[in-house]
Amino acid sequence: MAPIVVKVSGMSCEHCAKAVRTEIGSLPGVTGVDVDLDSGQVRITAEPVPDEAALRAAVDAAGYEMAG
Repeated sequence: MAPIVVKVSGMSCEHCAKAVRTEIGSLPGVTGVDVDLDSGQVRITAEPVPDEAALRAAVDAAGYEMAG
């Protein structure tokens, strides 16, 4: 189960990180979400890995935008 990393723009505080962790963490198969506020990178451990559309929807629901 190799982690994947996505970039999320607009996060600036722990509240932002918690919102993203909660939304992504609620996706089926996700077992871990680690947010690095400085870089905007979110490392996700999941089996199976959620598809890009599901990840984008979760990040959008948290109020942020997945870069790229």
